[in-house]
Amino acid sequence: MPSKLLLRTAAALTGSLALAVSLTACGGSATAGSGKAGEEKVVTVYSADGLKSEKGDGWYDKVFAEFTKKTGIEVKYVEGGSGEMVQRAVREKTNTQADVLITLPPFIQQADGKGLLQAYTPQGSEKVNGANKAADGKWTSVVNNYFGFIYNKKELAEAPKTWEELLDPKFKGKLQYSTPGVAGDGTAVLIKSMHDFGGKEPAMEYLKKLQANNVGPSSSTSKLAPKTDKGELLVANGDVQMNFAQSKSMPNIGIWFPAKDGGKPTTFALPYAAGLVDKAPHTENGKKLLDYLLGEEAQQLVSGVGGGFPARTDVKPTDANAVELTKIMTGVEVFEPNWADIDANLTAYVDAWKSATGS
Repeated sequence: MPSKLLLRTAAALTGSLALAVSLTACGGSATAGSGKAGEEKVVTVYSADGLKSEKGDGWYDKVFAEFTKKTGIEVKYVEGGSGEMVQRAVREKTNTQADVLITLPPFIQQADGKGLLQAYTPQGSEKVNGANKAADGKWTSVVNNYFGFIYNKKELAEAPKTWEELLDPKFKGKLQYSTPGVAGDGTAVLIKSMHDFGGKEPAMEYLKKLQANNVGPSSSTSKLAPKTDKGELLVANGDVQMNFAQSKSMPNIGIWFPAKDGGKPTTFALPYAAGLVDKAPHTENGKKLLDYLLGEEAQQLVSGVGGGFPARTDVKPTDANAVELTKIMTGVEVFEPNWADIDANLTAYVDAWKSATGS
């Protein structure tokens, strides 16, 4: 088992992601299977959390409503942690409920490895950067995003700069990150710390020390922002798109990127990647939704409405949000994880984290 992740530094940012979401609970097998595939005017989406707008004005809210208006196809939506959505789809494999699965790396690769996805190349996917889609067409990013941390701007005069600062006793009981192996952003804590500290062992040594200040597990990253905004937490993990969108109604949260002492702040892309579910009950409707999500109209709304980065490299928004997002990412080194290594060794990495932290 590799003791160190092999990571490559990306030369530049590539545009891509955002979301914010409208939730409609999916009621088991009540609708799926009541007619032949494609006959029923419905499509069921399982998605990683962090994309829903509590006020109903997010990217998912907008594009799902427009999709339904244009096609007559109702979108039934279920969200949860990245790993949670994959696990649910696995449990339902003999009675598939979802048509489209949208989740973060390495869980989209995990879903593919478990045979949950079927190949489909959405219209517009040729404009998506090669690193943000599967070569065999099993998944394509629909919105790009980057891993980050948040802090309470009211309680802290400035954002922390390094991982080492978070070991300060002033953060005891005031720091929390979502659970690796369950939440995509929680798993990202492992990936970034292994990159910044130079391997699994030094990263686990650090996370063991950090545990003294950590509040404890959280299956959902999106729930940490309200706590940080209120001052219950001073620091938490997150991602740029989700936290930028949340900051519109949570003015006390700011985005930052930890650096190792003496190093530069770093991050990596965490795109929301979408795949057509194998044996989906409404395959044709799923294809239509994927085409729509990658269409120019939907992609143009990614920054202005969702607060994220378009997946298509030919869509270059100039709205106020896009300008502000560019400023947030300025000076941050973007590296590219070895997703094949992470996919192959994720269980071992999570087990090492559990052992180091006593979780």
